[in-house]
Amino acid sequence: MRRLIAGALALGLAWAGAAAAEPSKVTIGQGVLVGERSDGIVSFRGIPFAAPPVGDLRWKPPQPAAGWSGERPAVVYAASCAQHTFGGAKASEDCLYLNVQAPAGAKDAPVMVWIHGGSNTGGSGAMYESPAFAQDGVVMVTVNYRLGPLGFFAHPAISRAATPGEPLADYGLMDQLAALKWVRANIRAFGGDPRRVTVFGESAGAIDIYALLGLKGARGLFNQAIVESNITWGDSPPLAKAEADGQALAIRAGASPTAALAELKAIPAEKLVAAQEGALFPIVDGRLMTESSLQAMANRHTVDVPLIVGSNSWEAWLHQSMKGQAAVDWTNTEGGAPARFIAAKSADGKPSWLYFFSYVATEKRSPEAQGAPHAGELYYVFNGQLRPPLSTPNPANPVAGPAHPSDEDRAMAATVHACWVSFAKTGAPRCGATAWPRYDPRTDQLMEFGSPSGVRTNFRKAALDAAQAAQPGAR
Repeated sequence: MRRLIAGALALGLAWAGAAAAEPSKVTIGQGVLVGERSDGIVSFRGIPFAAPPVGDLRWKPPQPAAGWSGERPAVVYAASCAQHTFGGAKASEDCLYLNVQAPAGAKDAPVMVWIHGGSNTGGSGAMYESPAFAQDGVVMVTVNYRLGPLGFFAHPAISRAATPGEPLADYGLMDQLAALKWVRANIRAFGGDPRRVTVFGESAGAIDIYALLGLKGARGLFNQAIVESNITWGDSPPLAKAEADGQALAIRAGASPTAALAELKAIPAEKLVAAQEGALFPIVDGRLMTESSLQAMANRHTVDVPLIVGSNSWEAWLHQSMKGQAAVDWTNTEGGAPARFIAAKSADGKPSWLYFFSYVATEKRSPEAQGAPHAGELYYVFNGQLRPPLSTPNPANPVAGPAHPSDEDRAMAATVHACWVSFAKTGAPRCGATAWPRYDPRTDQLMEFGSPSGVRTNFRKAALDAAQAAQPGAR
């Protein structure tokens, strides 16, 4: 997956300017941007939404981005945030930039803000450039946020140096909040309506949105949410555990066991990244995040917004050695059951909708096929229009979709994409011939996107009930 992300970012930088386009200007709070217009879509890339988090600003909450005089070019992507791609793609600590694509001439259009996945250790907004949403009247924003030990990291020295009440550890979440604040302040300039913002994301992006739903600081920053393949119950580590983990990481990166903050900030970013092991999750720091996502959802302390949530039929793709019933059980426990829990807990306020994505492209169907892999829905969400290399056929890349899409594949992409677009526009997913009912735990109905698709009642109920009963706090 690291090689896939590296290639995606390297080629992503080459997308900009590949086709002839006319200049397009927009004025935001920071100054004038010059992007490009092509095929009825205006694109602005590499827009700073916060100050570079470097030097003294490493492991600090994001600060306001500086303005500029004159015109700032906005046709080339900025670097991705520092990750396991040093030497393979442009990556940097100076990475807090976002990208906007909008229908030319849009006015008060719905806005969708994409939070990318990648285990909170890799990925970028540039990987997900697609005309699909702008073609359907939506202003699309993709965001970079700090990753790995620069984005989700705690250490006793950082905690000691922080001012009273200063948020700690969840710098990636803080960046996402800063990007959403930027959207609220500036998106009208691109034709978007700041009162109709849908935040959506997959995998780590979904995990982070799950966390955002429970943050007081997120209230008023988005009006709807889509959580794709959250694959976690949301039981985040406490600050003390994260500090111990961070201290061990810093030592692996070359710091002394008693390192002060100045020593930590002198460690090159690539050494910190190289010392990171495994995926990262939001941290209960007691300031920004005062309870885990699971606790916030169970206690109904979450932002009450319309919500779509779901999982795929082969989430265990993440564990290639896991086969057969073990893979099904893991998928139920870490994918289906948390999604149903979130939908149920959200159902008594603004409506929620639950889905299960099982569709496998016609050319990939075989007796060995185990279902729709983790991230396999993204090809369909983006209507088959993600750009290379995410769209390049590759068995190791579930986002790519089919090399030779059939009519059935294209119809599924049109349906799923239409569901997401209609939700952004109206607050309810209206798509396909069968109505998608809002979730109610008493009727327990979801929409399966499969072959065939349709509404399912009490889907895998016994297995999901057992998984939820075994999860402390999921009541």
